[in-house]
Amino acid sequence: MSYEPNAVPALPGGVLRSIRRLTQRRGRDLAGKFLVEGRQAVREALKAEQLVQDVIVQDPSRHADLLAATSATVWTADEATMRQLSDTVTPQGIVAVCRQFSFDWDDLSDARLIVICAQVRDPGNAGTVIRCADAFGADGVILTSGSVDIYNPKTVRSTVGSLFHMPILTGATLSEAVNRVRAMGMQVLAADGVGEPLDLKAAKGELSRPTAWIMGNEAWGLPAEDAKLADTSVAVPMWGQAESLNLSSAAAVCLYATASAQRRAS
Repeated sequence: MSYEPNAVPALPGGVLRSIRRLTQRRGRDLAGKFLVEGRQAVREALKAEQLVQDVIVQDPSRHADLLAATSATVWTADEATMRQLSDTVTPQGIVAVCRQFSFDWDDLSDARLIVICAQVRDPGNAGTVIRCADAFGADGVILTSGSVDIYNPKTVRSTVGSLFHMPILTGATLSEAVNRVRAMGMQVLAADGVGEPLDLKAAKGELSRPTAWIMGNEAWGLPAEDAKLADTSVAVPMWGQAESLNLSSAAAVCLYATASAQRRAS
């Protein structure tokens, strides 16, 4: 079944029940699928070949350009049904059912810039870090064991489609991730409040090398034993009165500085 103007069938109850299970992690894991909500995120998902299986819309005419370009099954649903599939206060009226994807270390073999999220558990932070990595041209993101489910609806939504733009590896321990990227010839830097200032490291030309950044947990940061796994700790200098930066802001600054240095050196 595919999209045809003025002939989009209503979402059957049985299909709704199976899709609704994807709002919970157990349901996602059993089905090997996840939900993508919002026009921009669905647009990016549709660009990933054969990833989208179903698209549910409240108003087909509003999203005709997206629907006309997909071979996925398209359904209509009323506002109440869309709310069942959304975790936002105001649903955007379009949801896609996607197959889960998987990557391995070979997908990062030529990487020059990677982010390692060490037990990052807030879905919004994880999604925003992925979006920042995409924005600054990183080659991949690693979420270590103990991190949030990559298919958590809030994580997916926070990436605003960047989830589909780069390899994202999950499940490795921090020590395994560090050993892997170091074997690829990358320097490993730990973002920490105490360490060599980022601007000084950039001035010495040390950010132009292939680099993997370790970003710690939102609440407790990076424990000392984890920071020791890195080659060195690096701090983002702050000249104002703010006490600290949140995880995604620190990631954005570190990624921008490194990507800029690498571009200048290339």
